[in-house]
Amino acid sequence: MTHDTFRFYYWPTIQGRGEFPRLVLEDAGADYVDVARRDEAEGGGEPALMNLLQRRDVGTPLFAPPILQHGALFVSQTAAICIYLGDVLGLSPRDESGRWRAAHLQMTMADFVDEIHDTHHPIAGQMYYEEQKPEALRRGRHFSSERLPKFLTYFERVLEANADSGGWLVGSECSHADLSLFQIVEGLGYAFPSALRRTAAECPRTRALRGRVAERPGIAAYLESDRRIPFNQHGVFRHYPELDQVV
Repeated sequence: MTHDTFRFYYWPTIQGRGEFPRLVLEDAGADYVDVARRDEAEGGGEPALMNLLQRRDVGTPLFAPPILQHGALFVSQTAAICIYLGDVLGLSPRDESGRWRAAHLQMTMADFVDEIHDTHHPIAGQMYYEEQKPEALRRGRHFSSERLPKFLTYFERVLEANADSGGWLVGSECSHADLSLFQIVEGLGYAFPSALRRTAAECPRTRALRGRVAERPGIAAYLESDRRIPFNQHGVFRHYPELDQVV
């Protein structure tokens, strides 16, 4: 399949889970349209996203954004999109074993992102944070104390095991998995700054990877552009100081 224009569908005002595929597209300098961020008069906006979810001519019915369209192919689920884009855009390891290792790391990060989201919405996504705050306090403090260190020190071990290959998670080159770990560290710096600082001393390789990714030309340009939506209180990464406490 050729590298024609990609059409990317996600909510227009948040980073959320859509930011992980965006980083792959931006790092590769891919030609893509962030459909819901375009004017409705140009066929964009949230109506375009909602219309896509109702279509029945896209193969397997689509459940939720993010969604990537590449020619006649539609791919959904964050991890699947990142893996697909990594293969198409040259941001996957070149050998089969490496590709599978990067895929399993991408899926582990998807589990991590789910746990991050559930700190502020432990009961239901349709309920406001204030409606489930007692449960969120318990979940958030457990996450800060136990789950955040468990995940980050795992990725630190992965980097240590691959230390002779340039400081990346898999192989000797940056892959989609490295870009996703960068986004998680950035998001935790916004949502759980205290817990992240406490764990950072144990994760020097992860800190170094974050800096290495930020310096890549495509990512550096993206971070300075207005295409990068700021973190806010409506995405996966939300800052509630009361949740950012070790118990």
